[in-house]
Amino acid sequence: MANTAQARKRARQAVKQNAHNSSQRSTLRTAIKAVRKAIEAGDKAAASQVFQASVSIIDRIADKKIVHKNKASRHKSRLAAALKALA
Repeated sequence: MANTAQARKRARQAVKQNAHNSSQRSTLRTAIKAVRKAIEAGDKAAASQVFQASVSIIDRIADKKIVHKNKASRHKSRLAAALKALA
């Protein structure tokens, strides 16, 4: 366990930050699933709108460095390819 006041405080901060980052990662996964679900439904117009909203979420989370920018780019690329294949 942490021995100094500074170490105890950092441990408290780490718990709080971990909870926040976990929530953000969950939001990312939910956005990706929403696009996949819209693509499976077959409605390209609706899927396109959901995709645009999800790209915004993905970029925002990558900018905060909760996920690596290359991972975010990979997700966006694969979702865009799936959307394009829907046509």
